[in-house]
Amino acid sequence: MTQKKLEPRKNITVFNADCSQLLKTLPDNSVDLIATDPPYFRVKQDAWDNQWDDEAEFLAWLDDILFDLWRVLKPSGSLYLFCSDRLAARTEVLIAERFNVLNHIVWRKENGVHKRHRKEGLRRFCPQTERIIFAEHYGAEGFAKGRAGYAEKCRELKAQVFEPLIAYFREAKERAGVSSKAVNEATSTQMCSHWFTSSQWKLPTREQYEALQRLFSDHADGLNKDHQQLTEEYGQLHRTYVELRRDYDDLRVQYEQLRRPFGVTADVPYTDAWDFDPVQYYPGKHPCEKPLPLMRHIVSTSAREGMVVLDPFMGSGATAKACIELGCHFVGVEMDDDIFSATAKSLAEYKTEEEQKDI
Repeated sequence: MTQKKLEPRKNITVFNADCSQLLKTLPDNSVDLIATDPPYFRVKQDAWDNQWDDEAEFLAWLDDILFDLWRVLKPSGSLYLFCSDRLAARTEVLIAERFNVLNHIVWRKENGVHKRHRKEGLRRFCPQTERIIFAEHYGAEGFAKGRAGYAEKCRELKAQVFEPLIAYFREAKERAGVSSKAVNEATSTQMCSHWFTSSQWKLPTREQYEALQRLFSDHADGLNKDHQQLTEEYGQLHRTYVELRRDYDDLRVQYEQLRRPFGVTADVPYTDAWDFDPVQYYPGKHPCEKPLPLMRHIVSTSAREGMVVLDPFMGSGATAKACIELGCHFVGVEMDDDIFSATAKSLAEYKTEEEQKDI
């Protein structure tokens, strides 16, 4: 099909195209968030939801889409993909082949169509939910740490500052000739590597230290310092560490910027069960229209202002409207000519709450 590109307003770009073709034209690592609602397969009567012969053919098509979503999503990006309750398990497994699945979110609709079903005619439990698979790239956290260098610098600094205490423990163990297994057994822990090496070093608790002293008691020059003395020395060194770490504040900021955005509070859905009312019927309603509050929650949680959000199954444009409200760039794709025209017009005319106040 012929592709059409429009920019109904600043930072909002929409394509009238088949996303399976359009996605291949987008650059690698070019979007920060993908929030999308592909066909569910034989849930709606529309032709676009019934174009595959069976579930296997549908999932093969979806897998091709997922490859391009994987390719265009930045290493620190997030994916939210809606799916039906019936195919949620198979969809999640498919996504997990390319992405690290973080949550299987259940969208519970209190006022859904389930209330209109004749209960006596049911042959299975009536679906009241849709599912959202939330995922990231494999190794995303390690990418942020490696690129910024903040975590590695902090580890190096900590090992340097606490070297006097680390050496005290390490040298005592070497003199005593005590094995790591014996240390772990004596303290009922697996902490030997944290006490006697610079890797993730920690000060033993009083009880653990006393157990170590008993283990080393046959050696006159073993662990002979009082735990209170060690605690005071640790406190002094820790204050030095905190002061020196401030030199790495720029790296810390860079590290935080490279991490996958995610921010929730007690005032928004922060578990994997979400309650949002579905969009009620109105003339011209898209058959799969998602509520704006739900899409706003996704965008506000997993994107920062100025980031690029992609919805390759744009539909009514709820994701785009959330981006307009939150100051994100948006790229959307819609194959249906009529839906595309209506959505592009709706986006051009859309007014945020602030814009409505100025009218």
